[in-house]
Amino acid sequence: MEVYLIRHTTPDIAKGICYGQADLSLTSSFEEEADEILKKLPHPLDIVYTSPLKRCQQLAKRIPHKTLEEVPQLQEMNFGDWELKPWSHIPEAALNPWMEDFVNVQVPNGESMKMLADRVISWYDQIMAKNSKGIAIVTHAGPIRVLLSHVNQTPLGEAFQRYNVQYGEVIPISETES
Repeated sequence: MEVYLIRHTTPDIAKGICYGQADLSLTSSFEEEADEILKKLPHPLDIVYTSPLKRCQQLAKRIPHKTLEEVPQLQEMNFGDWELKPWSHIPEAALNPWMEDFVNVQVPNGESMKMLADRVISWYDQIMAKNSKGIAIVTHAGPIRVLLSHVNQTPLGEAFQRYNVQYGEVIPISETES
């Protein structure tokens, strides 16, 4: 089974802002970026799963598919109190513990990487049990890093160093059918 992990295109937000589940618009380069993504995918795919956030949905709707399904579990990590704040304005007393152990330390009123992984991997394992032929998963860098860590059996704590996921990146993975 072929699975394509696809990160949304460039969001319309200034650099240095913490965002996760904020429902951001996309930049004016969306059409060009989407066209490049489509060139990397087979057509049509059986199922396109997408985060409900509009930066993913807009792209998912452009991908030729038989079925399109919105999946809340595919949302980016919830950054709680830090959402839409400049990283430089987050107090070091709150930021440093998370930076030292983002896997286990929960963002105030948000999630830890472990919490993100639990919801994403639980959903993914259920989907893989259905054995669809061609799947695209349109989501965010956090869920993609989690899925790559899961599939490659690498520690979550190494996800940022191992998996530098760019806007509009398409990452094919092969899942063996049982």
